[in-house]
Amino acid sequence: MGMNRLHPPWIKESEHYEKVDDKIRCLICERKCVLREGWIGVCWNHKNIDGKLYNIAYGLLSAVESRPIEIKPLFHYWPNSTALTFSGWGCNFRCPWCQNHSLSQVKPDPNRSIILSPKKLVIEALRRGDEGLCASFNEPTIHFEYILDVAENARKYGLYSMIVTNGYMTLYSLKKLIEAGVNGFSIDIKGCPETYKRFLGADPEIVFRNAKYAIDNNCHVEMVFLVVTGANDWRECIEWVIDNHLKYLGEDTPLHINKYYPAYKYWKPATEDKKLFEAYNYARKEGIKYVYIGNIADERYQDTYCPRCGKLLIKRRGYRVIEWNLDKDNRCPRCNEKIPIKGKYIPGKHIVFI
Repeated sequence: MGMNRLHPPWIKESEHYEKVDDKIRCLICERKCVLREGWIGVCWNHKNIDGKLYNIAYGLLSAVESRPIEIKPLFHYWPNSTALTFSGWGCNFRCPWCQNHSLSQVKPDPNRSIILSPKKLVIEALRRGDEGLCASFNEPTIHFEYILDVAENARKYGLYSMIVTNGYMTLYSLKKLIEAGVNGFSIDIKGCPETYKRFLGADPEIVFRNAKYAIDNNCHVEMVFLVVTGANDWRECIEWVIDNHLKYLGEDTPLHINKYYPAYKYWKPATEDKKLFEAYNYARKEGIKYVYIGNIADERYQDTYCPRCGKLLIKRRGYRVIEWNLDKDNRCPRCNEKIPIKGKYIPGKHIVFI
């Protein structure tokens, strides 16, 4: 006889909560939702069932595909590798300009999901020849328990684990992720305090706190600043982001300044290129060594130059490395400057979508 299940396999009990009188408090993200019996958190993925926290979308995936690491964007982490990229449903933010709103602003539904166990997902990455796994497209911590299990399985097979995140998890969760084997983070910084207060009801200092904690614990971090018309594109806001990048993360942490295009519920015009270049020039002037501009036609701003002598070290086109001029120790061959790179450079690899 088969074993009776109290719940379907995508409803999994979670240990990441605490009791608050007759309610429970989720400890996964900084929203720290307090849930009465039957209530579901802001992320739509965690629910109070019988006084316990449950992940109600464990292994319910909205997308699974091999993608270049550079598209995350991560430029200094396993260069030219590919990651089996997966996502769930829902988010703990409600960004009105969300580029992936068809996944992140939709509640999980097993009838429209790809259902894979963590081990099967890792086996699929091996089958496709990917070097690692990446949780992306929507906020990864919505299926926190699943990511922990994926990372632990990936480590057993020698694959890396990284996430593309809004960085709004608790330090408790971040520590758990790192312990499980997640060591790469592409973190969105949405703007200055005014941006977070107006659109998200959140605090950007928490994002920088988490990014710093990851760096201090030997993880790789790159920050992504989508410059959104009318939301975070004025001079004081841009300077706040860059000044705090230096304050918390230092000059060696890469910063990607990306162009916004209208999407979802936000239809103000696309970012003016001059604002991107003003932000780029300010970041360089203030001392950030590795600044990139994304989502524009001129791909030269995706190249890495030696911060000491200016030599072109890594040339990227179409989210692939087409020229690699670092020596075996990731140093500039002209002046011996050490360039921060985590993981191996994978030469000559072209992405094949399956």
